[in-house]
Amino acid sequence: MAKENTRKDPKEYMRIAVDVMKKSIEERKNNKPSPYVGAVLVFPDGSYDTAYRGELREGDHAEYTLLDKKNRNRKLSDCWLFATLEPCAPGARNAPKISCSERIVNARISEVWFGIEDKNPTVDHGGINHMEEYGIKVHQFAPEFHKEIEDANKEFMKWANIKNNEAKIKKENPQDYLDKQASETNLSSLSTTALQKFITESKRNYNHDSDEFLQELKEMELLEFDKSSNSYLPTGNAILLFGKNPRNKFPQAAIKAKVNYGNGETGTETFSDALVLVPDEVDNWLKKVLPASIDRSNFKAKQITSFPIPVIREAIINAIAHRDYTKEGAKIQLDVFPDRIIVKSPGKPVLPITIEALKNFTATSYSRNKKLTFIFNEMEYMEESSLGMDTFKSLREKYELPLPIIDYDGSNVVVTFPRTIDVVREVSGIVGIEELNDEEIKGYEWIKLEREVSARQYATHFDYGYKKAQRHLAKMTKVGLIGDNGEAKTSPNYKYVPIDSGEDGHKHGHSV
Repeated sequence: MAKENTRKDPKEYMRIAVDVMKKSIEERKNNKPSPYVGAVLVFPDGSYDTAYRGELREGDHAEYTLLDKKNRNRKLSDCWLFATLEPCAPGARNAPKISCSERIVNARISEVWFGIEDKNPTVDHGGINHMEEYGIKVHQFAPEFHKEIEDANKEFMKWANIKNNEAKIKKENPQDYLDKQASETNLSSLSTTALQKFITESKRNYNHDSDEFLQELKEMELLEFDKSSNSYLPTGNAILLFGKNPRNKFPQAAIKAKVNYGNGETGTETFSDALVLVPDEVDNWLKKVLPASIDRSNFKAKQITSFPIPVIREAIINAIAHRDYTKEGAKIQLDVFPDRIIVKSPGKPVLPITIEALKNFTATSYSRNKKLTFIFNEMEYMEESSLGMDTFKSLREKYELPLPIIDYDGSNVVVTFPRTIDVVREVSGIVGIEELNDEEIKGYEWIKLEREVSARQYATHFDYGYKKAQRHLAKMTKVGLIGDNGEAKTSPNYKYVPIDSGEDGHKHGHSV
């Protein structure tokens, strides 16, 4: 057990949990593979303890070993817990046993980080939901740890996915209607053009009406086979992705686009085709309107950069794939202004993603609409469950544009892409940023992405003199945008960090 004066960056405990996970002991049962799970309990003073599945007794869950066996007599309120697999849900254990998520709630743990979801149908997001219901802040491990956890649990996850597909007891939620057969539709409701585009883009060697292709769509749960009519019937997801007229079933499945040219003129467009066709349609529209949307009347006084279409394309694809389709009447909105571009996606972020994590570009991958993200991934339009964080973060270095500003307006996730620094001052909502000059705002955005930098690193990155770098950092500190990492100022490890930009929105940094 190690002791520190303060808790470290959450990623350090994620690494420990993954390393501990690998010590898990497989159960001697033949009916199902057992998962590899590691857990870390972090106390407010920075000390921590660990456990892995089967550490003290075969089959014991890591969380149970950690909370009940190793730390039963300690006060655990305000502790952090890291587990490589989603803690099991209420009802997952046979009475009188209680689930790990219930133990965590009873122990008054303040925050939990989980590695990957448990697809076992007795869990399947239920552990996350239970902890959230009782006020625990739940975050997901950073993306770089996911594959390592998944690789260690390949056999378990394969079994869990099979069981999940077989389960008929899974609780229905409002999103489930997309997974069911869309009433009054059949194969003729699907667009040949959309199906062929998917086949081509995903590099499949089928005809769109071949038995092999229809069977694969059935395996993807996009088609159902009706024995009474001896025919395939599309699900709601299939209608959204490939339908001739998706809005006949889902009126909200559209993108309303508007361009404001800055001279009083506007243009509008509605995109309502099959979802797999929409990205290219938006591309073609943007190629026409973006160059004309720059206000040339003030061009000399205020340089307004054109905008990289691939970035907006990814934002639109993410909005299509991750929006809440249960919000009837709510459409995706794309607004192009001379100095900014705005994308609005209906619905609030789906847990464990938080708006704070989106604002800080620390959101990890989780999809509300898994079938949609799978298809766009197969077409190489996006990384499966991706949220576009890497693309958004590239705007500063790759295109010399400000970082996007992400917020939630009560109905939509709103992503604003500024084309000028003035827009950042106007709409970011970050107190103190209006007091920075253009160079200082660029510096703050870089620190926000890097998360921890020294004055020397800041000076080197921007090719500034050391004194100029210190002036910038002092200004950002004065207005409350950055703090430090808690090291002594004389320490070679002393660094600056953005305030309130920790992992998944956790407060990170000390005021100086």
